Formats: sequence, structure tokens, C-alpha cells
Amino acid sequence: MGVLKNRWLQWLRLTSLLAGAAMLLSACGRADLSPLNPQGEVAKEQLNIMKISISIMTLVVVVVFTLAIYVVIRYRRRPGNDGIPVQVEGNHKLEIIWTVIPLILLVILGVPTVQTVFGQAKDYSKDEDAILVNVTAHQYWWKFEYPQEGIVTAQELVVPKNSTIVIEAKTADVLHSFWVPALAGKIDTNPAGNINRMYIKTPDKTGIFLGKCAELCGPAHALMDFKVKVVDEESYANWISAMKAPAKLPEDPAIAEVFEKKCLSCHAVGDKGVPVYPDLTGIGDRETVAGILVNTDNPKYKHEGTVYDNLYRWIKNPQEVKPGNLMPTVELTEEELQGIARYLADYKLHYESEELRNNDATSDKEER
Repeated sequence: MGVLKNRWLQWLRLTSLLAGAAMLLSACGRADLSPLNPQGEVAKEQLNIMKISISIMTLVVVVVFTLAIYVVIRYRRRPGNDGIPVQVEGNHKLEIIWTVIPLILLVILGVPTVQTVFGQAKDYSKDEDAILVNVTAHQYWWKFEYPQEGIVTAQELVVPKNSTIVIEAKTADVLHSFWVPALAGKIDTNPAGNINRMYIKTPDKTGIFLGKCAELCGPAHALMDFKVKVVDEESYANWISAMKAPAKLPEDPAIAEVFEKKCLSCHAVGDKGVPVYPDLTGIGDRETVAGILVNTDNPKYKHEGTVYDNLYRWIKNPQEVKPGNLMPTVELTEEELQGIARYLADYKLHYESEELRNNDATSDKEER
């Protein structure tokens, strides 16, 4: 009896601990990241399916455990009862009941699931009001091309609020997976011209949402982040114009020469350079450097720093920041390194409207 009591107390302590942990972790969702705190229409529809599935699962578990406990207690062998219990095998009424109930539950889950799956497979690529973005995944960064505007950028997908964004995704190397948890589901990026398509309905408010690679793709997979920046219409129009403007090079001729020789052979700014690797136009305005170094004037954590500090750190030793990435360590003097980092940090497009500048949702507070 004492052994059973001790086991019961251990089980109770473990259950209480797990329940407390579940309640604590349930409060950890971030508006810019968690699929359990959806901000876009697609993500909200997907959460509804999750709620239905969890509700059905919970109901089944509760009923099954209740019946199991009841049977164990009600029909346990009692002292002096050595007979064989009445057998219910072949009871047609029970067999019909436990066949019909699962079918009903499957219909309850299946109908909205099928409706949502086919609804979210709708092709908006021919919709004149939709914004088409060609997404190309690389190890370990993201290229975003706006064919309707003739613009190419990287690491930060800028889109207007209240819009439909058509994503056509592919990869330049290994398999990756495009995922913006707070806005929509994920989609694989495949090689050899095999393009996958999805759409995102942006919310009716501005904000910054974290995107992830959801397919193990190499040593820096966990660091392959990007941002979706939802802005107002005025800011989006300003951004388009600023991206199309002629490039500005460093004012110092010596720094400009080094930048053109050692950086523009792989990167591009404005109408200059070769866009083989991330386009650097307006990099000073971005929320991060290399997708993982958060730009903030009040750094508190390892991967935070000013735009200049993050650029300096990245250019000096990219392998330290993202192991396995394809950017080499460029041979630069200290003066050249500082000059290029300062030039890029000051390369801002200044496209944000007054509404966007006054919106806390587009600040680096979301990162913390």
C-alpha cells in the first residue's frame, strides 16, 4: 500500500509540473513569430483547423480515459468472484456506436480541412491587384524579386498592408522551406525550375514579422532568417521609387574604388554591380544584417548591435556569424573595413511615412 501511495504522489507531482510548464509556455507566443498568434488571414484559417483538431483529440482522449477508468473500477475482480464476466463480443449495437462516432468526428474535421486546403491553393498569380514576388532561397539567405517593378532585394520582404502577395518559390542550391509563421504556412523551395506557389494576405496594420527556413539545409540553417515588413501604401510607393533610384557610392574615392573592386563583383547597389549575392541597396534601413544580427541602438544581447557594428562584424568575419555561408573573408585594411561598413550603414532609402515612423510595431522592440 505504501509503494502505491508513493507512486501516486510521484505521478501527481510530475503531472502538476507538466501542467504548470504548459501554462507557462502558452504565454510565450510572439505576434511576429508564433502561428498560435496569427496576424494574417491565411494563418488565422490554419489556426482554426488546429483548434478543431485539438478539440476533437481532447474529446476523444477524455472519453476514452473516462471509460477506461470506469471499466477498471466497475468491473474489477472482487474477492470470491471467480466466474467469467459476460462477454460483449459481437454486440451489434456497440459495434455500430463505436464505428459511427469516429465517422462523425472525421466529417467534422474533414469538411473544414478540405475547404481550407483547397481555398488556400487558389492561384492569385493572374490577379492584377496581387503583388508577385519571386523568392529564391540560398545558403543561407533569401532573394526577393518583384518582376512587376523590376526590383531585386534580399533578406527583407517589403509589402503593403491589406494586400495579396503571391509567392513563387524556388532554390538555388539545396532544399529550403519558406515560412512566415504569423502570416501563413510554409512552402518548400525546390531546384531544377520546380516552382511552388502560395499566397499571403497581409494584415490591415503595419508590422514586422519574422520568417524562417523550415527545412534543414546545412550548418547555418537555424540562422537563415528574414523579415516581412508590412508598411502603409505611401511607404511602399516611396520604397519602390527609392529602390529604382541610381546608386550612390562612397564619397571617399579610395573607399569607392575598393568597394567597386571587392564588393560589387558579387553584390549590387542600385544600378551598379553584379547581383549574384544579396543586393545591398538600402541595407542601412533593414532590421538586420545577414538576417540574424539585429540592428538596434540599444543592444542587449549577443546578436544585437548598431547597423555599423553589425556590418563591421559581418564583413570582418562572416563565418563567425553564419558558419558555412559562401561569403569569403575579404582582405581589407582596417581603414577600408571601417569605410565600407560606414558607407553601407548610412545607405538608407528614407522611405517611411510619418504613420510608419510613429508605429512601434515596426521598431526593434519586436525582436526582444
